Amino acid sequence: MRLEVRLAGFGGQGIISAGLMLAVAACIYEDRNAVQTRSYGPESRGGACKSEVVISDEKIDFPTVTEPDVLIVMSQEAYNAYVDTVKKGGTLLLDSDLVPKEKVTLQIRVFRVPATKIAEEVGKSLVANVVMLGALTSITNLVSPKSMKKSILSTIPRGTEKLNSEAFKRGCDYGKRLLERKDV
Repeated sequence: MRLEVRLAGFGGQGIISAGLMLAVAACIYEDRNAVQTRSYGPESRGGACKSEVVISDEKIDFPTVTEPDVLIVMSQEAYNAYVDTVKKGGTLLLDSDLVPKEKVTLQIRVFRVPATKIAEEVGKSLVANVVMLGALTSITNLVSPKSMKKSILSTIPRGTEKLNSEAFKRGCDYGKRLLERKDV
């Protein structure tokens, strides 16, 4: 079993941190193999960035994501660049407020998560990445909610545990509601 996940958006959204949190959840808390890679433009904020995670029960001999099983996009530019790379039958999660223009994608499952809006309701737009990880956890079952929450809490700055826990919970709840509506 090899699963490829690509997270993409722009600098300042916590894309790299979210990829790391996913890899840690799989590797440290679920005892599977995982590798995380990242790339970003020269800008510290606002430039394109992506984080890629490969999760496997076996040794990972090629750490690059070529055809993601799951794509998470948090900007229109990321959507435009990567939507056509998702594996047939794969899953796309997008921040519905930041990706207003979609093209018809019939061969993948699409889940629209207003992650930035939910994060703002929780208290800070900075936790939109954690909202998206919550939705990812509910929708895909790549890792258990317990493992993901442990990973998040082990990675975030001290003093933000309550904020991030609430963001994760809201994302999980939203993902569950989306699944109920889609009957998948």
